[in-house]
Amino acid sequence: MANVKMTNIEKAYGEVKVLSNINLDIKQGELVVFVGPSGCGKSTLLRMIAGLERITGGELEIDGQVVNDIPPAQRGIAMVFQSYALYPHMTVRDNMAFALKIAKKSKEEIDAAVMKAAKILQLDKLLDRLPKALSGGQRQRVAIGRSIVRDPKVYLFDEPLSNLDAALRVATRIEIAQLKESMPDSTMVYVTHDQVEAMTLATRIVVLAGGGIAQVGSPLDLYERPENEFVAQFIGSPAMNILPGEIVSTGAETVVQLDGGGSARAAITTTEADQGMKVNLGVRPEDLVSTDGQEYIFEGRVDILEALGELTVLYFEKVNGADPVLAKLPGIHSGLRGNTVRLTADPSRIHLFHQGKSLLYR
Repeated sequence: MANVKMTNIEKAYGEVKVLSNINLDIKQGELVVFVGPSGCGKSTLLRMIAGLERITGGELEIDGQVVNDIPPAQRGIAMVFQSYALYPHMTVRDNMAFALKIAKKSKEEIDAAVMKAAKILQLDKLLDRLPKALSGGQRQRVAIGRSIVRDPKVYLFDEPLSNLDAALRVATRIEIAQLKESMPDSTMVYVTHDQVEAMTLATRIVVLAGGGIAQVGSPLDLYERPENEFVAQFIGSPAMNILPGEIVSTGAETVVQLDGGGSARAAITTTEADQGMKVNLGVRPEDLVSTDGQEYIFEGRVDILEALGELTVLYFEKVNGADPVLAKLPGIHSGLRGNTVRLTADPSRIHLFHQGKSLLYR
């Protein structure tokens, strides 16, 4: 297994630059997930690692070797695509063994590699079936098994679960997590648009936006300490609430007067120079709690209510065309629709952003 290092990687199509200044070091044993909005370049970056897209600028190293001009077959990588891409006329065994046969491995080596991968993926009882006799999740496991038998330096996954229904996605996601546990030294790079996949599978998450990297960190780092407003709203579902306001008191605890009439105390240190600074306050829906007190962050009328049993999601009426504020309250609160509710939050759960950047990282 190997490291993957990107230094000033760029990708352009003619005059249009889609990725620039990508600097990332993926260590052996990591499962790094690329996430970002549609069109941000996450699949393009993965395909550049695979050698399926030409690198316009910068250097890509795999296992210490610059591979910019090395063909895909010689890079020591294996890729699992969104589509299963299985040969329909071949059994599971033959699909998994095909690359090894092309490489002219001995029958003993092929049989041993196929059986080892089949046991890891719980496919050992399905080896004689054709793909049409398998479920979607089983087909994707065969596609993963086809990669495992090659014993590559780096595994690449391009949205491998997006073709599965919700229940199968959950089951297969767990299987991929278990696969990584059984192969702790394997290096994996995974592209997805699904935040749950990213948060549950990743050692580190790379958030891509605007042609570059918005933030890199562990799932909890990105969730609890976003460096900028984009990451704060992109990570987490529903998205973080953003409320405009102004700093009215500074020090070890900062007080913000909100444009909507409420106020908030944030456990963020500011100085006298920050007095009067226009900021956006960020608070996650799950961090909001109802209050009957005079101090509140937000007050509004509950417009829509989603009663989910273990929790209730409140959607408040829009004010001046702004995005609606959302709150997730534990338990059942079915009687709140149409009521005016006040919300507050612990100061340690408040984020402050100035010109899109978190005040925590100044």
